[in-house]
Amino acid sequence: MNLKSVILAAGKGTRMKSNLPKVLHEIYGKTLLGYVLDSVKNIADENFVIVGHHAEEVEKFVKENYTNAKTVLQSPQLGTGHAVSMVCPSLENYDGQVLILCGDTPLITAETLEKFVSFHNSVKSDLTVMSTLFADPTNYGRIIREQNGTLKCIVEEKDATPEQKAVKEVNAGIYCLNWNKIKTAFSQLTSNNAQGEYYLTDIIEWGKKNSLNVNAYILEDNREIFGINSRANLAQATEYMTEKVLNKLMTEGVTVVDPKSTWISPDTEIGQDTVIYPSTYIEGKNKIGSNCKIGPCAHLRGGVTVDDNVKIGNFVEVKKAHIKSNTNVGHLSYIGDSELGEHVNIGAGTITANYDPISKTKSKTVLKDHVKIGSNTVLVAPVEVDEGANIGAGTVVTKNIPAWSLGITRSPLKILTDWVKKKLD
Repeated sequence: MNLKSVILAAGKGTRMKSNLPKVLHEIYGKTLLGYVLDSVKNIADENFVIVGHHAEEVEKFVKENYTNAKTVLQSPQLGTGHAVSMVCPSLENYDGQVLILCGDTPLITAETLEKFVSFHNSVKSDLTVMSTLFADPTNYGRIIREQNGTLKCIVEEKDATPEQKAVKEVNAGIYCLNWNKIKTAFSQLTSNNAQGEYYLTDIIEWGKKNSLNVNAYILEDNREIFGINSRANLAQATEYMTEKVLNKLMTEGVTVVDPKSTWISPDTEIGQDTVIYPSTYIEGKNKIGSNCKIGPCAHLRGGVTVDDNVKIGNFVEVKKAHIKSNTNVGHLSYIGDSELGEHVNIGAGTITANYDPISKTKSKTVLKDHVKIGSNTVLVAPVEVDEGANIGAGTVVTKNIPAWSLGITRSPLKILTDWVKKKLD
């Protein structure tokens, strides 16, 4: 498919009340812009991110995380139509389709975008707008159709007649363009409006005047185009995303004991017959096997692989770790930057001390198969405990432990007879 995307991410996000660019706010450890870029990365061969406010921060994020995306600066910001026009020099000789979407809509899915583009092609459209239906369409631009079902225009609420305001179909803000047919529009848009801006919606009127085939595609799940403009929106989008993820997992054979208190990222895979106990929070990208027990009150921070038949107990935190099959991580433990073998048992209160605050580096802890770690142990990385070794409770491990050995650091126990009575006398 000859397709490129343009993602609008130049807005200020005033209502977020934040020093962080709106599109870099996160859900489950992934930025809003990251969700949008991930939705297009496998269907578009090149992605343009329009940046403006906090441009350097957004540029840095894109450069460090996406090889098939580049940023284009919009300065000053003169509206959505002006934003898209910023890519015209880069697409001067391009003959294909362009998908336009917003960088603050993290719920949009690749499947929806693929269906959208497929519809665009099936009706031989030159310009297609994504629409959706709301029982209460207040504040949205209304989709007005011709008698033959093609798109006539989009009418903003402030300009709509009572009859038009009754229309439930609204503009979802996503477009698919046959670039060669539409690109001229961006040099002919005008800013004759109250805001003095160039609106992307004006390309519809331009397309109609130039006798192009203009259509609207109805999105079934209107939550997918939910935009983030405030902290309350951010929480609501997280709730929508979580509900969808948990329903999918339960359909696939995962037991979620209390969906209301369980939070799992959409980038986490979980195998059949695994049980997720209440108040568990799983963010980032993870893979959890079958027949595992996670929680209650567990926290997986991303980069975690858990094989089959693993138990991660209550108040356990795990990040960037591989835990192999039939291993138990007891309660009140922290496992970070680690590799745990099969049939390992981690006692309560165990900590992998993976961070050196002087060098600001993180090192790895490796526990081989059948290792047993006593409660309240600290493993100071980099360190390796070889197969079958045991570590006594309360030990601080700073050296590699040979196979089938006992590692223990423990001062002799002193008992002072009648010490309490003497204090009370």
